[in-house]
Amino acid sequence: MKNFGKKVKERRYELGLSQAALAEMCGLSGRSVYGYEAGEKIPRRSTVLRIAEALQVSDGYLTDDSVEGPYDEVKEKYIARAGQLYGRRGEDDIRALLQDNIALFAGGELSQNEKDAFFEAVMRAYITCKDASNARFNRQSSDKED
Repeated sequence: MKNFGKKVKERRYELGLSQAALAEMCGLSGRSVYGYEAGEKIPRRSTVLRIAEALQVSDGYLTDDSVEGPYDEVKEKYIARAGQLYGRRGEDDIRALLQDNIALFAGGELSQNEKDAFFEAVMRAYITCKDASNARFNRQSSDKED
């Protein structure tokens, strides 16, 4: 959690929030937000959750130093699901699809639930198209064998 403060500050800047505004959104003092960003204080779990909600990111993004982007943690579960269904190629396809569409969040204010809904919709569309393609390809292959 050594990058917690850095991630809070970067995300706060991305959203155009002052420390005072973030503090008010989370029910904290401005001094507390300053302390978290400066690495002087470690927040309680409940505070991390409030900050994550205000910054529209997952708590895992803020607390896990291995998660570099605010949407990485969310994307990984969909990438893993595509891998289970379609192997390495599926992982690569959905990773590219999600990355190409992440720009839709730029400047917008989406809640974590809205981001999850977006990723879920992209995943459903991908699976639907992939299954239709597989069914068509497999049907054409079996027609050729006859």
